Amino acid sequence: MTTLFEDRVDAGRVLASHLQAYAGRDDVVVLALARGGVPVAWEVARALIAELDLLVVRKLGLPGRPDLALGAIASGGARYIDPKVLVASGLSPQQLEEIVETQSRELARIDALYRGTRKAVRIEGCTVIVVDDGVATGASMCAALMALREAKPAWIVVAVPVAPPGAQEWIGTAADEFVCAVSPPDFRGVGSCYRDFAPVGDEKVRTLLAAS
Repeated sequence: MTTLFEDRVDAGRVLASHLQAYAGRDDVVVLALARGGVPVAWEVARALIAELDLLVVRKLGLPGRPDLALGAIASGGARYIDPKVLVASGLSPQQLEEIVETQSRELARIDALYRGTRKAVRIEGCTVIVVDDGVATGASMCAALMALREAKPAWIVVAVPVAPPGAQEWIGTAADEFVCAVSPPDFRGVGSCYRDFAPVGDEKVRTLLAAS
């Protein structure tokens, strides 16, 4: 498969060109999925003249079955529990709260690490553009969106530089709109679409947030 982007900065600039309908609006917030989505989202927010903030998500895994998602929690207190998985799991309310509490502490630690004293931007009633460096299976993104929905945004846009064909169907009603710059028919993974797909370090995340 041909390399599509030099790096995440290049991908962010390409993605921003597909989102110009949202440029200059005071109700638009760009949320970056930590960590790989931050450089992409920074370029999008800069091009749209929009606020940039971080969306930290923690999956709520079942005890002994960490691969099976019970739901997710996200920055700002957003929380989603899949009722079908909860019923099938047989977890008691106390067990559920213990799982949520454990992941909430970790989410708070990561959020504080990246955000510092910076306050979270307002989500309720806003158009929120959720940006990552790509979508593969869509499972994590869907959990994040369902959690985010609890924060009552007016409109949720998922925006990614690259995704496989059919990704929009996977995302479904978890988002109100899906924007993807490129969807190659021979998609073999997000990383294969970038010439430089090096991990994004903690300091880079903090620097970009501070400069937004």
